[in-house]
Amino acid sequence: MRTLIVVVVLAAVISGLCLFGCGGRQVVAPEVERRGPGAAREPGEERAAPAEGPKDIVDTAVAEGSFETLVRAVGAADLVATLKGEGPFTLFAPTDEAFAKLPAGTVDDLLKPENKDRLTAILTYHVVAGTHMAADVTKMASAETVNGQELTFKVEGDTVMVDGAKVVQTDIQCTNGVIHVIDAVMIPE
Repeated sequence: MRTLIVVVVLAAVISGLCLFGCGGRQVVAPEVERRGPGAAREPGEERAAPAEGPKDIVDTAVAEGSFETLVRAVGAADLVATLKGEGPFTLFAPTDEAFAKLPAGTVDDLLKPENKDRLTAILTYHVVAGTHMAADVTKMASAETVNGQELTFKVEGDTVMVDGAKVVQTDIQCTNGVIHVIDAVMIPE
């Protein structure tokens, strides 16, 4: 049951990452803004691609492009289906730069099949059940992660820290939760 919860949480986390790529905003083609929807195109004018709507955590992470290591790790831990699930989840998502700060060889070692349980424990430590927007997080002292351990929060001026990692971007809304981007990988005890 715990593995199922972890998978669900990770799916939510990755879905939020996917939304990060579009920032939850609808993109309107310039010609639509000028002429209005349904207006005729000029001869030979290309049709603008339709705007994409919100995505789940996984798709958001993939679309963003700065979470390639996280996405690979979620796949190696078999958490994709969970994080694409209903949720809702709050994912504290480390960037590729955050993973690069780990000691040399750590990521490659964690991605090995024999280390799947350890990888799953680390990834689920970055996920909290429910949707917790930045305004909520700044009022929290701690939160239980999907892996059962507690994250601690600290606010200093405009800076929010979660277990020693700095939150560098907030409130990336996804169809199954929200992503907050952090600058370090949090390792559970």
